[in-house]
Amino acid sequence: MIPEKLIELAKDAMTRAYAPYSGYKVGAALLCADGTVYQGCNIENASFSPTVCAERTAFFKAVYDGHRDFVAIAVCGGKDGIITGPFPPCGVCRQVMREFCGDDFVIYMVDAEGYEAATLAQILPYSFDPKKHMGQ
Repeated sequence: MIPEKLIELAKDAMTRAYAPYSGYKVGAALLCADGTVYQGCNIENASFSPTVCAERTAFFKAVYDGHRDFVAIAVCGGKDGIITGPFPPCGVCRQVMREFCGDDFVIYMVDAEGYEAATLAQILPYSFDPKKHMGQ
């Protein structure tokens, strides 16, 4: 799948965000190795800690359905759903990516002009890799 298609699916997912507190709507589209795509959006909560990010929503939906092999994810977001700059995944989402993905997993961070691409190794150096640290 070309990055642009994955990005369009992330933008679509962003429209489903529930962000009444921050106003920041985020969408993600996760590409599985078999070509299946899972969309996710952020879902806020008044007490904040139960809030879940778009990236984790997409990953958890995919894992629930039995997927464990992932290729790429597109992430977009912005205040009131208006994309103004690249929207990189938070640290918690990066660690969830590391749980299931290798160094070459690609993250497309969407901005108003297009996107920036980075690998998981680039955005999460010195990560806690379960394969190394848990003896898998």
